Amino acid sequence: MARDVRLLPKAHLHLHFTGSMRSETLLELADLHGVHLPDALTSGEPPKLRATDERGWFRFQRLYDSARSCLRTAEDIQRLVREAAEEDARDGSGWLEIQVDPTSYAPRLGGLIPTMEVILDAVHTASRDTGVGMAVIVAANRMKHPLDARTLARLAVRYADRGVVGFGLSNDERRGFARDFDRAFAIARDGGLLAAPHGGELAGPSSVRDCLDDLHAGRVGHGVRAAEDPRLLRKLAERQITCEVCPASNVALGVYEKPEDVPLRTLFDAGVPMALGADDPLLFGSRLAAQYDIARDAHAFTDEELAELARQSVRGSAAPADVRDRLLAGIEDWLALPA
Repeated sequence: MARDVRLLPKAHLHLHFTGSMRSETLLELADLHGVHLPDALTSGEPPKLRATDERGWFRFQRLYDSARSCLRTAEDIQRLVREAAEEDARDGSGWLEIQVDPTSYAPRLGGLIPTMEVILDAVHTASRDTGVGMAVIVAANRMKHPLDARTLARLAVRYADRGVVGFGLSNDERRGFARDFDRAFAIARDGGLLAAPHGGELAGPSSVRDCLDDLHAGRVGHGVRAAEDPRLLRKLAERQITCEVCPASNVALGVYEKPEDVPLRTLFDAGVPMALGADDPLLFGSRLAAQYDIARDAHAFTDEELAELARQSVRGSAAPADVRDRLLAGIEDWLALPA
């Protein structure tokens, strides 16, 4: 009998804001605000997605935008963050870094600064009420102008002592160049924030290299395509750059055909630190503990190896020392449980 992965203490470092929503919450908010949702979001089943071509990514983005349009008030934001923390607590997460582009919500919440205030107040309240430590990664959109990213980097630094711990870059990595956003990431790093751009998901190993060389990433969102380049794997391992790997998301978007194809074992055996993440549970249909189930069921990770994955997630996080120590001690306690 295997140990329950939901009882394994862990950190969750790759969860997008709107994508963290419960499907029933989406339906309730759509009804409340009179939003007509696409059929793919109302069926009760995860939508059929494939983002390996332009049309597929557009469809994914359209569904995400439809869901985001249902978040219209501070109360909606508070509910989303509280429920995300509750779901993480249920899955054994003791630390959650939730990623958000505040420009998406600013028009309805009174601007960028009021939006950040609402989000951070919600994070503080949810953390207090659930016991899950929480922080925010502010993410720029690589489909927008790099000047917009600089504005967001300055905003993120402004709140570095209020719960913002990192700066990211999301959306389709096949568009534009990472180096176009180097100034924004310099602003963030100079302000003490972790650089955590997306790379190595829809695009290949060169995308990960660009994150390291041009943006000086301390962590990489996804990063799985690094498995195709042994030299890059060695670089990630030597620098101990954590890759936020999201197995269910990779399969849902068509990056890999089936869970067994996600190169978890290749990264692990190469010594590349990983933090398993759920990415967008609303669209992909699974949350954090399910990613550990994939490691166990599809890749034969032992409980000792699952515990090491959990340790890597904690070490790769921006959690305070006391939170890290508590989670790491809890991982040892989990291993001491009868199997």
